[in-house]
Amino acid sequence: MRITVTSVLVDDQEKALAFYTDLLGFVKKHDVPAGGARWLTVVSPEDPDGVELLLEPSGHPAVGPFKEALVNDGIPFTSFTVKDVQAEYDRLRGLGVTFTQPPTQMGPVTTAVFDDTCGNLIQIAAM
Repeated sequence: MRITVTSVLVDDQEKALAFYTDLLGFVKKHDVPAGGARWLTVVSPEDPDGVELLLEPSGHPAVGPFKEALVNDGIPFTSFTVKDVQAEYDRLRGLGVTFTQPPTQMGPVTTAVFDDTCGNLIQIAAM
């Protein structure tokens, strides 16, 4: 068993696609109409056949309160691995990304948390 697709719940798929590709550097893998939304996935350019991130529409009534509670408590929805948290923090801040937590060392792990503009906090981390 392996993970093929994981999701992040987004308020606007087009805005999410721009953020996750133009700013974070992921590449679009699939874009298929699915009713009123799309099966829209992105992947790391370093692993184009790896795990896909589904930019999942957040239309279900439970999603809004769930996302709001996570953001209010400062809890990231998911985490991405980077080689150098400080360098990625500096790069993303230069592109206008808003961070809620600057690079912070926690034992052997350094993390930072940013707002993805689509209703989520996302953590970046490096060992």
